[in-house]
Amino acid sequence: MALNTIINLQDVTVYQKEHLVLSDVSFGISRGEFTYLIGKTGSGKSSLMKVLYADLPMRDGTAEVAGHALHKIKNRDIPALRRKIGIVFQDFQLLHDRSVRDNLMFVMKATGWKKKKEMEDRLEDVLNGVGLSTKWFKMPHQLSGGEQQRVVIARALINDPEIILADEPTGNLDPETSRDIMNLIVKLSKSGRAIIMATHDYSLIEAFPARVLQCVAGKVTENNG
Repeated sequence: MALNTIINLQDVTVYQKEHLVLSDVSFGISRGEFTYLIGKTGSGKSSLMKVLYADLPMRDGTAEVAGHALHKIKNRDIPALRRKIGIVFQDFQLLHDRSVRDNLMFVMKATGWKKKKEMEDRLEDVLNGVGLSTKWFKMPHQLSGGEQQRVVIARALINDPEIILADEPTGNLDPETSRDIMNLIVKLSKSGRAIIMATHDYSLIEAFPARVLQCVAGKVTENNG
């Protein structure tokens, strides 16, 4: 794998249970590279993302993600892989009975943070980075959709990941808010993180041009317009 390559798949097959979703998937993504993943609902975008963070097992081919060989990864090593990957969901998946701060604290405790001062400092850094430094005490229902998605991005950044996987991160947002979130995501890629973003929104691809991978007919192909 080239020094600057952080995701490298060769001849990978993607299954959902016994159903073959994608075959012969081969591509590489470099550090700091922003890549769209497009395709119809059911074309395999989410399944491919799940393979990248070892939520779906690999059966064929080879894949290296953030220094981990997914084709031979042991269960005990999956948490270390996932600490290098931040995941941004379309439906937020926030804990609704906890404040913004406590949502982030929950993730930190679950991923092995112990020292209170370090946790507080990191919390402040990520909330500043997503423009929510004054909203730490709010409950999710007190936030707009765009603000909730910013919390989700803050949560994805907690462990300073090398890769961000964003699955339809603007799917529930209005166009103006979508552009705000895209500006934030593009900024993150410029900080050296590799980002794969699944989307249906072609207007965003026009507004924020980048490399495009397309899931179609059981394959992943380069889409150059």
